[in-house]
Amino acid sequence: MQKISMSKFKTYFLSIFFIFSLQTSVVSQNIPGSFADLAEKLMPSVVNISTTTVITTQSNPFPFQFPPGSPFEDMFKEFGTPQERKSSALGSGFIIDEKGIVVTNNHVIANAEDIIVRVNGDKEFKAKVIGQDPLSDIAVLKLETNEKFIPVKFGDSDKARIGDWVIAIGNPFGLGGTVTTGIISARNRSIGLSRYEDYIQTDASINSGNSGGPLFDMNGDVIGINTAILGRSGSIGIGFSIPSNSAKIVIDQLIEFGETKRGWLGVRIQDVTKEIAEVEKLDEPRGALVASVAQNSPSEKAGVKAGDIILEFDGERIQEMKQLPIIVARTKVGKKVKVKIWRDKKEITKIIELGRLETSEDFKVAEKDKPKKESRIESLKISVRELTKEDIKIRNLPNQTSGLVITKIENDSPLLSSIEINSIILEAQKKRIKTAIDLGQVVDKVLKSSQRTILLVIYNSQNQRRYIGVKLD
Repeated sequence: MQKISMSKFKTYFLSIFFIFSLQTSVVSQNIPGSFADLAEKLMPSVVNISTTTVITTQSNPFPFQFPPGSPFEDMFKEFGTPQERKSSALGSGFIIDEKGIVVTNNHVIANAEDIIVRVNGDKEFKAKVIGQDPLSDIAVLKLETNEKFIPVKFGDSDKARIGDWVIAIGNPFGLGGTVTTGIISARNRSIGLSRYEDYIQTDASINSGNSGGPLFDMNGDVIGINTAILGRSGSIGIGFSIPSNSAKIVIDQLIEFGETKRGWLGVRIQDVTKEIAEVEKLDEPRGALVASVAQNSPSEKAGVKAGDIILEFDGERIQEMKQLPIIVARTKVGKKVKVKIWRDKKEITKIIELGRLETSEDFKVAEKDKPKKESRIESLKISVRELTKEDIKIRNLPNQTSGLVITKIENDSPLLSSIEINSIILEAQKKRIKTAIDLGQVVDKVLKSSQRTILLVIYNSQNQRRYIGVKLD
């Protein structure tokens, strides 16, 4: 074995030590020593939002119950009519203009009668809605005051990378001015909550009450709006934020017009599977397959046909089907765009002048089928709404399906461990359920029985039919 001289060994050792020290220094520079200065700067621009909403409840108005089979049972059944009561909710938001323009999630303020915004932990102001968009879950408010505020600015969410540090500030569980940190865990997430989904995923702790709050980068710019979490019990390190680049388009339109003006193609699309790509001689499964074309739509006028595969829209490559609606929606109404299409095993180009989604027949049909007002089933500690035709279409359910969509499950609900939000209650005690009154009446009968166990038939969030037996204590 060849011997190494002491001088060479020292040189070798020092070289290794220098390289290791350099790598350690680079890593340490990327890890913030403290977030305190940045948090202190940003917190005056983050607000707490509380709302008051009138909801309908279904409950037994009597302080007693009639035994099964009693003549009074049917006599007083009609008195269990829905009653209205006020409910409070909490959320977060952030100021984008010194005049008191606030951005939040639409679900934070939807159907609210009163909106109170607390700024910097102490001052409270009433707020009015400038515009709201349920499709993207974004709303813009204006504080009813002439005071000046400290705004934050939007950053470029497209430049945000997986692994970048982020800060979330909000009002979780009513604990205003709460700062949490983490990293961007993933990009381009879709979780089935809204029509246009391109979420940033983060492990920064986000909980109930954080909705509508900002997700900041290390420059103090807003790169996302915190919107949802995975799970019902609280943060498990998987939260989702609307990217700022998508949100800003909607926000600007709501401020300028009080409504959105989205581009519209007029096509129904689906994924291009491996098998379809193989049959169509496409190099790989990519693009959006046109399942149908709406009559008198921009696509029909341009000659787009069912069976076409849209590969590129206005210079942007379409790798997955879900990309196309997002790109089309953010494109200016009336713009003439080049659309590359795969047809008959070759690529062709169409020029399409975009229409406006909100004035299209597709949108008008959807508007007629808006979800009805939520009802609360007091005895089950859940909130529900009636299933709509749009729900059936989106979730690909049988056409004759009827039932109640679960919109909220309270922490003390007997269903908490057995069912999840967005599940659909189809039957209760083998009785078909169509309305909240139907469900309320069945639950009342169960509570009067000696067994006090209810059998539910549901579709879970994956559209799987399930039977669930729950003891109502």
